Amino acid sequence: MIEPLFFTLISVILISLVSFIGISAFFLKAFHSEELTHFFVSFAAGALLADVFIHILPEIVEETGFTLWISIALLLGILIFFILEKFLYWHHCHAQGNHAQCHPKPFAYMNLVADGLHNFIDGLVIGGSYLISAPVGVATTVAVIMHEIPQEIGDFAVLLKAGFSRKKALLFNFLSAVTAIFGGLLAILIGFQSTLFSAGILAVTAGCFMYIALADLIPELHKEPSHGKSTLHFFGILLGMAVMFLLLFFE
Repeated sequence: MIEPLFFTLISVILISLVSFIGISAFFLKAFHSEELTHFFVSFAAGALLADVFIHILPEIVEETGFTLWISIALLLGILIFFILEKFLYWHHCHAQGNHAQCHPKPFAYMNLVADGLHNFIDGLVIGGSYLISAPVGVATTVAVIMHEIPQEIGDFAVLLKAGFSRKKALLFNFLSAVTAIFGGLLAILIGFQSTLFSAGILAVTAGCFMYIALADLIPELHKEPSHGKSTLHFFGILLGMAVMFLLLFFE
């Protein structure tokens, strides 16, 4: 129990520190930070999908087989992120036909709550992954970090737009990120009492990652229709997949 707990704590602390990367957007403006962010998005999409199909699902099948429970957990992961995106994130306030106006600061706090829930799930995901094996935990941590980078840059910009100072935006973003630590600890405490829990949380993870990659990240890339940018995005996805594939050699 000591080894998974140690690696989980290291990973979730790293995930929490990623929240500070938002400040980098201001230093990268002169170097086309929008293009860099889109490259991170494409890399994250490839890394997430590869983590699902190269690491997570094969490990689940090896441990428990592909049962009905695993299928249900996979679908649950997709539904969890659908609910988070549909009802917690700010853009539902601007949907067509919705005449309610969302004021910036309430929306900013709502975004922080959603991000905190998201990071808590990330902690559960990472803890559950380390319960299977250290390489799977490392692979999942890398995938989480890659999709957190562009998200944290966006979250930081949202808080500034809502009127937060840079220091306050960094602080609140970090506080929403540290919920990953509690999620990781909970996964370790519960998971060691149930093998089924480990497989179930990993299946939920797979569903979450698939939803993020296919419903959020890749559609974002389609907003850039030029051939040059599309080619860059394609290679970003390939690079993300290649990194996750190379992690197989550490298993």
